[in-house]
Amino acid sequence: MKKIITFLILISVSVANMAQVAPQKYFVEFMDKTNSLYSVNSPHQFLSNRAIERRERQGIAIELNDIPVNQSYINRVRSYNVTILTRSKWFNGITIYCLNPSIIDTILQLPFVKRIYKCNVYNNVNSLISVNKDVSNEVLHYQRDRVRFPAQTGNFCNTGYDYGPSFQQIHMLNGDSLHKLSYRGEGMVIAILDAGFFNADLLPAFDSLRINNQILGTKDFVSPGNNVYHEYEHGMEVLSCLGGNIPGQLIGTAPKASFWLLRSEDANSEFIIEEYNWVAAAEFADSAGADIINSSLGYTEFSEVSQNHTCSDMNGNTTPVTRGANIAASKGMIIISSAGNEGEKPWKCISAPADGFGVLAVAAVKADGTRAGFSSTGEATHRIKPNVAAMGAAVVVSSTNGNIMYNSGTSFSAPILAGVTACLWQAAPTWSNHSITRAIELSSNQVSDPDSLLGYGIPDFIKALQHLSVDKKEIEKPLCVSPNPFSGGFKVSFNAQRVQSYDVHLINNLGIAVYSMHGQTERVGYTDITVPDMASFPNGNYVVQVVGKDLFLNAKVIKINN
Repeated sequence: MKKIITFLILISVSVANMAQVAPQKYFVEFMDKTNSLYSVNSPHQFLSNRAIERRERQGIAIELNDIPVNQSYINRVRSYNVTILTRSKWFNGITIYCLNPSIIDTILQLPFVKRIYKCNVYNNVNSLISVNKDVSNEVLHYQRDRVRFPAQTGNFCNTGYDYGPSFQQIHMLNGDSLHKLSYRGEGMVIAILDAGFFNADLLPAFDSLRINNQILGTKDFVSPGNNVYHEYEHGMEVLSCLGGNIPGQLIGTAPKASFWLLRSEDANSEFIIEEYNWVAAAEFADSAGADIINSSLGYTEFSEVSQNHTCSDMNGNTTPVTRGANIAASKGMIIISSAGNEGEKPWKCISAPADGFGVLAVAAVKADGTRAGFSSTGEATHRIKPNVAAMGAAVVVSSTNGNIMYNSGTSFSAPILAGVTACLWQAAPTWSNHSITRAIELSSNQVSDPDSLLGYGIPDFIKALQHLSVDKKEIEKPLCVSPNPFSGGFKVSFNAQRVQSYDVHLINNLGIAVYSMHGQTERVGYTDITVPDMASFPNGNYVVQVVGKDLFLNAKVIKINN
């Protein structure tokens, strides 16, 4: 799935490059949220009850980056005859469509504008014409590795569901055992970020979702106001892995969950604007109260080579989409991403946002549990990527004509795992997002020897539930920071389970690592790390992260004046 998609850090707009004939899209970043109509003390004005409850349940404070973008700034920019596309409270800015790029320099001079990034590069006006996706045309932006096979009969087990040939994709994770225990995703909300959900409002695989009002809504962040059911079919196939229900043929891994269907990806193009669309969609999912985000998208390279990422950018906190995914995880959601389908291509490595510190990246295996060759590779030195694996070769999905078919790609291993994750969290609702993901890792079949191909391996979700029942200390591994608040340096303490290398990152509220250091634990047990003087850093809220081979710890800290 090449839309396991690629991406790149945007380049600040240069005045010398402003004069262009064709319209362009830009991200305009603002200086602050001064004189906002909103306050962190009144979160119900901008967050749903579910979003607030998720934060309260996990001890997550309402922060400045939760507050919407200043409307007066938006209105001022709009007055220059530009179209507002999306807005991002986490990045404190907006994406705009500008018919006259020469006006960008004027907008850049506004006192509240911090910087402007170009989000696409059109060579001529004709290249802007949008063409509706012809679903009969196999131009695959995402799943260049996916293969179609005729539907076949297969095994099923008696859990109240007749899984038919879709049995193995859930049984591999022991998800059918969670179904037997009546954990089927009920009460959980999953947001799917994708390129379109063609005919999901009509196809039989989703009859039960429609009858039971399990589709909570749709939203298009590519073409606001557009009908996502008229767009590309990829998201529909992903949804069928999660919530499909055709007895004897296809049962999704979370058939009782509820869903938001969010279009952030343009199947007709490949520009970095799509990463900003992703962040806007993730913010919406957060505000609407989603528990889990499934992203079968990935960003590596673009139509404009100046925007291309490199494998060295897949370091956990560089690309815009990865920074957005990390912030999304800091809000208490579980972010699940396809690792990528580049394993047999020159790129090979995982794609953004799968590289994110707070993202559960999913590799693909075959029905027999062996790695699918197309599955992207990661690393297993200072951190484990991909994190885990699920079936992604010859997966049963819904087709556009209402039948089922077999399809391949990490696009499908991610939602298969995301659905079972929803069932697990339903079974253990008081646990944090990090605790749930850690339990999944600890239950996997390579946990004692993780690698760069399948990470910790294939999870057993019944074992994960057992971890959550009896071993809270092993899962949570608390991180202590003192003093907190800090004005200069501070000390980080954690319980090391083995001698290993680790990285310490100080992350600001935009998800950017503003300071990093590398270290080595010298012994098993509690380890103290001294972070040097931070007096020159701006005051505000930060997150300290410690990342190692079997570590992912974080703690919120506050920087103050002496």
